Amino acid sequence: MNQPVDILILSNGPGELATWVHPVVRELRRQLGNDRSQVRISVVLSPCTNASGQEGAIARRFTEIDRVQEAAQFFPFLLRGKTQDHWDWRPKGVVLFLGGDQFFPVVIGKRLGYRTVVYAEWEARWHSLIDRFGVMNSTMCDRVAPKYAHKFTVVGDLMAEAGKIESINDQNKPIAELNNPLLIGLLPGSKPMKLTLGVPLTLAIADHLHQSYPTAQFGIPIAPSLDLQTLANYADPAQNPIIQKFGWASATLVIPDGADQLPFLKTSSGTQVTLWKQFPAYDVLSRCDICITTIGANTAELGALAIPMLVLMPMHQLDIMRAWDGLPGLLVNLPAIGTSIATVTTWLVSLRPKLRAWPNIWAKREIVPEWYGEFQPQEVAAKVADYLEHPETLQKMRSELRAVRGQPGAAEKLVQLVIEALEIKRAEAEV
Repeated sequence: MNQPVDILILSNGPGELATWVHPVVRELRRQLGNDRSQVRISVVLSPCTNASGQEGAIARRFTEIDRVQEAAQFFPFLLRGKTQDHWDWRPKGVVLFLGGDQFFPVVIGKRLGYRTVVYAEWEARWHSLIDRFGVMNSTMCDRVAPKYAHKFTVVGDLMAEAGKIESINDQNKPIAELNNPLLIGLLPGSKPMKLTLGVPLTLAIADHLHQSYPTAQFGIPIAPSLDLQTLANYADPAQNPIIQKFGWASATLVIPDGADQLPFLKTSSGTQVTLWKQFPAYDVLSRCDICITTIGANTAELGALAIPMLVLMPMHQLDIMRAWDGLPGLLVNLPAIGTSIATVTTWLVSLRPKLRAWPNIWAKREIVPEWYGEFQPQEVAAKVADYLEHPETLQKMRSELRAVRGQPGAAEKLVQLVIEALEIKRAEAEV
């Protein structure tokens, strides 16, 4: 590359940042180098109904990225082309879409005079206006008009890259406690609506499992959008009425004095749950015998790591769930009537259960069990114990997860499309 370039990544939610942006920026630096005077990577975030408000902080932790603009400043940039900090833009560049609305790269690419590359997981739009599409599978290519077919390349599933990514946190060190032969991961979610139920529920499950497996270790990977005290508040009955309502577990936050010791939650029954602060926590999660998780991008990450899991969607408090996509997601967050709509929407979803864990979506059948409804912690603990007592079942689940997760390499192929777009732009400029 003879002249400096800008790569502008458009993204939105925490799942896209963890499973799409992170592997792609690592691959961009691997292929294009770390010389920021030659290749500058910027991330512009757009609003997302599933956002935590900490997406900017998450993106800034990826050292491969040079500049980040928060979602709150997105629409002024889209409409006027000016960022909050008045960024400059190099003459040559690419807009890379990794989450949001696929029309955004059309507008921004035209404004900056950059080529556009879109990663499309299930649907590709604006065929005539986008320069390159990297798609998850060939079914999308089959639906494209022949005159646009040359724009489409099957790159695979970016979520399958999770197994290749090592932790980026300096705290990622061997942990003595993890040498225990039985390790169980708890993933209650990262947003308030999930944490309200998920934290006391998974802690209660851990309490029941600890009775049968007193030497078992438990851990929660902490999302960068969540601080330890906020997480601990969801285990405090004074701040989370769900605990007393359902009789689930409460816990207190313990921060040891030793620098080499990790913080943990200690339940009223004495169960200790370590809080893993490294992000992503793939190195720790990969050692788990089984994980108890909620639905979301975390199921894709666990699936890519071939970690057996039990996926929970508790329906004990129907008005809590407000993270639906599309029109339902807008309606349930309306003032005054949103609570009623959330209750009805969640109830309707419970009547028509479908595959929601990513490994099951990939396989079009249930590989990992999904539990919906008003189940009790002891029921879940009994199911987990049954799996632990039958390691051949867990091994079968691991094998099936490996079979459906797809081959890694999607990030590498997508970056090749970015490079092609840069070379096309350069060739045109030199004519």
